[in-house]
Amino acid sequence: MGKQAIMSDGAPAAIGTYSQAIRTGGLVFLSGQIPLDPATMEIVAGDFEARARRVFENLKAVAEAAGGSLDDIVKVNVYLTDLANFGTVNTVMANYFSQPYPARAAVGVASLPKGADVEAEAVLSL
Repeated sequence: MGKQAIMSDGAPAAIGTYSQAIRTGGLVFLSGQIPLDPATMEIVAGDFEARARRVFENLKAVAEAAGGSLDDIVKVNVYLTDLANFGTVNTVMANYFSQPYPARAAVGVASLPKGADVEAEAVLSL
């Protein structure tokens, strides 16, 4: 079983030695997305909710490039520099996912790339 890189112009280009996603068999592993605007490669302006929405828009673009959708995601890991934003993540995710919701972990971290305050990665099953 080989692996295939997935790339979408609708999500930020990789800022390091990684692919936006890798497909192997029926699984697609989506790399972590921070709230970068794919056009400018800058953190989006606005409040935490706007940044969280950008993260899930980025994941959505990569999922669609892989031939799937957010509804095909089986596992999401969310990283937050402030766990007080956990409730907002729940609200945002309710706008992007339907039941049955994917399995999820939410982890508090000291810092994220480019000074972001939220990042999410996911596993897609096709």
